[in-house]
Amino acid sequence: MTFPLSLSAEPHAANHMKRILLTLLTTLSFWLTALGQQQPDSIRVTFRLHATTLPDSQRVYLSGSTSELGNWQPGQVALQHVGGQVWEKTLYLKEASVAYKFTLGSWETEATDAQGNPLPNFSLQLQGDTTVQHELKHWLKKEERKITGGITGTVIYHRNLTADSLKPRDLIVWLPPGYEKTSKRYPVLYMHDGQNVFDPATSSFGVDWRIDEIADSLIRSKQMDPAIIVGIYNTPDRMEEYVPGAKGRAYMDFVVNTVKPLIDQHYRTRPGAKHTLTGGSSAGGIMAFMLAWEYPQVFSKAICMSPAFKIMHIDYVKNVQAYTGKKKKLKLYIDNGGIDLEARLQPGIDEMLAALQQKGYREGKDYIWILDKEAQHNEAAWAKRIPKALKFMLGK
Repeated sequence: MTFPLSLSAEPHAANHMKRILLTLLTTLSFWLTALGQQQPDSIRVTFRLHATTLPDSQRVYLSGSTSELGNWQPGQVALQHVGGQVWEKTLYLKEASVAYKFTLGSWETEATDAQGNPLPNFSLQLQGDTTVQHELKHWLKKEERKITGGITGTVIYHRNLTADSLKPRDLIVWLPPGYEKTSKRYPVLYMHDGQNVFDPATSSFGVDWRIDEIADSLIRSKQMDPAIIVGIYNTPDRMEEYVPGAKGRAYMDFVVNTVKPLIDQHYRTRPGAKHTLTGGSSAGGIMAFMLAWEYPQVFSKAICMSPAFKIMHIDYVKNVQAYTGKKKKLKLYIDNGGIDLEARLQPGIDEMLAALQQKGYREGKDYIWILDKEAQHNEAAWAKRIPKALKFMLGK
């Protein structure tokens, strides 16, 4: 009687052990997958959007300041519809501070307030895994985006410039009033994020710096020396190209050894460092500083608006602090606002100003710093401050 019982008991025990092993393997596989998705230094953030006016079939996108958020490309990071007019997306972010918006696939369809005005950037200061929730009701319709203004003066485009390891990009070259009627040579200002500088139609958010109108007015009123202004377009790799690192070094090499020789060849420039400037905002602001600091034989002046000198993983203050050579012949314009991301940039700017002072740079002569406590981090704010920068760098 016991022999048949033992025969039936052995398969039962084996099946039970198989089920236990299968459960353990499934659990192990789940955690290995999860660990594979979430890197040790990343933060898990779930973005949950309740959009009560959108049909369930609508595609909704996140766009923001890091590569995981699409580097401000408006139709790359799609949320998933989970029912009940709710869309979600879980991302593993490497940065503790991010800015972002919601769109329906383009900047012509971004979220707005009740009056139809595009919402300011949302921002997060992350300390750990979290879920953020938004409820949005209003969206811009393509035909409703109001793009005011245009390009003042003469511009020339150079398309699809390439360099090793960098994506191709365009240049836009603005010529000062009277350029065609004289044979004189001009200083050159090289601006980063070039599509945002002159033309609201190409600007990421439909608002440009208005540097063409402003420079034209300052030149005609004899408050600024005439200058050629070159806008170097960015690419989806902007956040890697504009900060310290391999891509940043490659971008600087591209500007120095590809862009500048092309401009000097095709236009009547004053090619020496004394007459060569660079400028930008945010990450473009630190890139302007880096170009002047690392290539003082090429650039003698840098306009650094809302520069990301030291924030998150970025730290260029230490490079200046570590420098022990002769004082570089540089003239620097530095500014920032005081709201949201602007306030978070402040400690790094304070440290950089202190580092420059330690290296012998004097405020009012070698550099100036402008603080606008009411300013946000956007093109409209930089357009408001650019006249001060141009007059400091190129003033009569």
